[in-house]
Amino acid sequence: MTLRPFHLAFPVRDLTEARAFYGDLLGCPEGRCSDHWVDFNFFGHQLVAHTGGDRTSNPVDGHDVPVPHFGVLLEMADWQALADRLIAAGTDFAMEPTVRFKGEIGEQATMFFRDPSGNALEFKAFADDAMIFAS
Repeated sequence: MTLRPFHLAFPVRDLTEARAFYGDLLGCPEGRCSDHWVDFNFFGHQLVAHTGGDRTSNPVDGHDVPVPHFGVLLEMADWQALADRLIAAGTDFAMEPTVRFKGEIGEQATMFFRDPSGNALEFKAFADDAMIFAS
């Protein structure tokens, strides 16, 4: 398997401040965003800064996404094989395997579940890897 981009979503107190630090100071190009989150191309890896203070989730394409969370961007076939294995094992998903942003820039298959210690994990695959950091 080819090394794939890492994905980390983390809480920030202010998106303007996060944009100044990650975008301006570190030089990380910005990708898609909303009023509550922004994607950064962190040297080939996907960082997502989420606002919300004490919130434990943020709305993304009609779903409540756990914050913080981490994971990896898989190729679609690998994502599907993992989803099938987790479903067969009776995994308790925080978000069932699904496709979000269907037909839009950044269309992606995604699923969320927690490890035994309660850490939220997201595994996803983009319909087109060229859209990972698209805005």
